[in-house]
Amino acid sequence: MSLYQDHGASRAAADRLVFDTNVANPARIWDYWLGGKDHFQADREAAEKVIEVMPSMPLLARLARRQLIDSVRLLAGTYGIRQFLDIGSGLPSADNTHEIAQRTRPQARIVYVDNDPVVIAHARALLTSGPEGTTDYVQADLRDAATVLTGAARTLDFRQPVAVLLMGVLHFIPDEEDPYAIVARLMDATVPGSYLAIGHGASDIQADAVPEMTRRYNERSSARLTLRSREQVARFFDGLELIGLGLVPLSQWWPADEVDAGAASGVIGHSGMARKNAGPR
Repeated sequence: MSLYQDHGASRAAADRLVFDTNVANPARIWDYWLGGKDHFQADREAAEKVIEVMPSMPLLARLARRQLIDSVRLLAGTYGIRQFLDIGSGLPSADNTHEIAQRTRPQARIVYVDNDPVVIAHARALLTSGPEGTTDYVQADLRDAATVLTGAARTLDFRQPVAVLLMGVLHFIPDEEDPYAIVARLMDATVPGSYLAIGHGASDIQADAVPEMTRRYNERSSARLTLRSREQVARFFDGLELIGLGLVPLSQWWPADEVDAGAASGVIGHSGMARKNAGPR
């Protein structure tokens, strides 16, 4: 089933979306760091300004993408998850969530959520499901959990386990908007046996350089960063059981012989995965 199939209203809304290429955009900055081609001059300039003080940002983008791929492969293959809610999915790249999941679970259902019109346009064109599964897209902001869940429920059966993926998105929600309550609401909508996977920018790795990097990013991007410490990121998993390595720096998500430990040690990210074993938190 293709994106927007039987959702004519959503397609019409996407057609009306416009965007300003003169303002740097998080998804396009990320695409630049990944070595993609879907970015404009403002995005490249913002990305390079950040690299001046944090040269590891392209490596961060590559490792974060690898974390997504490995997490989905683990969830689908080892834990048998057949439903994925990928929020803040960003621009399509190689090995998107539905492609990874459906290699192992051809009947897997995936819902992508993003509030970016650039992402919406690319998703319509590129993110289509395999013949046995389903892929859909919801235009919504993570802050509006009700809209996210309502849209996702068109495709996902919340009476069955769901993997909620929040990769590189929670650091765009400032503390005053209570990101912890947002995550709790999302997970309260899921049944036991569901999972939460998070990738989050770190304030306590390369702590001396983080303030200037954040300032440069926030001056140029349409969305502001709020990086957090390991302790702060751990709060997102309250009431859940951390699995695997628990919550670790992104550079430690893989065995030491699978990454360049020296280069990766400065990557400013925290990564974790947890299982829901009980009812509402």
